[in-house]
Amino acid sequence: MSERWDAAPDDEPVRPVSADPGKPDGGEPETAENAIGTEDVLDADPAHPVADEPPLGGKRARRSPWNRTRDRVIAAAIVVVVAITGVVVGVTSDNAATVAQVAATLPPGLPPAPAQVPGSLSELWQAPSSSTPVPIGEANSVVTADKGEVLGRDPYTGDVRWRYSRDLELCTVALAGIKVDAVYRKDTGCSEVTQLDAGTGRRTAQRNGDAELGTRLVVDGSHVTTTGKKLLNTWRDDLVKSMEYGQVPAIVNPNKQPRTGCTYGTVAAAAGKIGVIERCPGDPADRFTVYRATNDEADDPKVDYSTVLAGRNAKVVAMSGDLALIVLPEQKLLVIYGGDGLQKSAYPLDVPDADIAQDPVGGVMTTSWTAEGVYWFTGSKTMAFSRDDLTPRWTLNNSTGPGVTFGEQLVVPIQGGLAVLDETTGATIRTVGVDRRGYTGPVLLSSVGPVLLEQRGHTLVALK
Repeated sequence: MSERWDAAPDDEPVRPVSADPGKPDGGEPETAENAIGTEDVLDADPAHPVADEPPLGGKRARRSPWNRTRDRVIAAAIVVVVAITGVVVGVTSDNAATVAQVAATLPPGLPPAPAQVPGSLSELWQAPSSSTPVPIGEANSVVTADKGEVLGRDPYTGDVRWRYSRDLELCTVALAGIKVDAVYRKDTGCSEVTQLDAGTGRRTAQRNGDAELGTRLVVDGSHVTTTGKKLLNTWRDDLVKSMEYGQVPAIVNPNKQPRTGCTYGTVAAAAGKIGVIERCPGDPADRFTVYRATNDEADDPKVDYSTVLAGRNAKVVAMSGDLALIVLPEQKLLVIYGGDGLQKSAYPLDVPDADIAQDPVGGVMTTSWTAEGVYWFTGSKTMAFSRDDLTPRWTLNNSTGPGVTFGEQLVVPIQGGLAVLDETTGATIRTVGVDRRGYTGPVLLSSVGPVLLEQRGHTLVALK
C-alpha cells in the first residue's frame, strides 16, 4: 500500500494520510514488523525506496540548519569576515609591498670589449648604487641597487629594463654566477634573500636567512657565504643552506660547532672551502680555520684545519685551491698556508700601517680576479699575485683600487684615470684620463661588452 505525505506545521508531528478513507487513523495497526524505529535501511524493499518512506520514521520533520533567516545571516557574516581577512593579509603581506617588473624580452647582444683599452673614455651615464660593493655587469645588463630597489639597466643608456623593489632596506647585492643575490634587512638582521636573473629580473629563488647587519657576500663557484662577527652562513647557488658556522640561532643538535665564544674577522673562499680569521678566548693569537662549504648536516661543519697564527689582527686576503694568503700586520708579513694547515712561505709586506690596521667593512678584503692573477687593493697600493700559487708578482703605488681585464689588457684605477699595465710585470703601458668630477675615493672596476663600469662610493658610472 502506498502512502503520500503532506507537509505539517512546524509545531505538529507529521502523520501519514491513508489512501484508504476507511481507516480513520490513516495507518495500519502497529506491529513488531512496522513499529516506528525498527526499520533497517539495508533491508528496505526495493519496491518501496527509502525516498518514499516517512521522514525521520514518522517523527517531527526538521528543517535544514541553514534554512532559517538567522542562519543565513551568520553564514553571510562568515563569508564577509573571510573576505576582509584575505584582503588585509594581502595588503599587509610581503608580496603586497613588492614590485617585480621583469623585462619583456632578453636584452640584445653586445659587441665584445676592444682588444686594447681606448685612448679616451667618456661617461655614458651614472646612477645611485649604494648596495653594490663592486659593479655588476652580466647577461648584457648592468645592475644597480639602492635603498630597497634593484634595477637592470641598458649598458649604453642606463634605461631601466627590469625592476625589483621592496619596502625594506637592502643590506648588500652581489653577482653569484649569472644570478644576482639581493639581501634585504628585516627586523634586526639581513634575513630576506631574493635571487634574480640578471638579464630579465625574473625571480629564480628566495629564502630567509640569519645574516648579520653589515654582511657581505663571498662568492665561490656554486656557493655563497654571508660574513658576520658571530655567524657565517653558506648557501648553494639555488639559495639552499649548505652550512652554518658559529653561533647558530636555533640549535637543533648541540655540540656540533667546533668552538664557541669566538668572533670573526675576514672571510675568503675557494674550491668549496671557506677560510675565516677567528678570535677565540684562550688563544694566544688569531686563529685561521678552513672548513667545507657543505656536509651531511648543515649545522655540522667539517673542518679541514684550524691553526693559531703568529700574531693578532690577521687577515685572509684570498684563497686559491688549497692555498690561503694571510696578512700578519704585527710581523709585516704575507704568509701562504697550504691545505695541510702548515706555512709554506712568507714574504715581507711594505704597506702603510693604516692600510692594515683595521678589518675591512663587511669582513672582505678588496680584491679582484682575472684569468691569471689576484689583485689586492691595500688602501694605497695594488698588489698582484699569481692566481695559481698566490706568490707576489708586483706592486703599483698610488692606485685607487684593484685591477680587472678590459678586453685583453689589465686596467687599474689611479687618481685622474686608469693605468693600462702588463699583467705579468706590472709595467705601465699607458694611462687613460677619466674625469671623476672631484671624486677621489676608492674605485672598483668591472665591465660588460665594450662598457667599462666604475663603482665610486655609492655611485655606479658607465664609461665608453
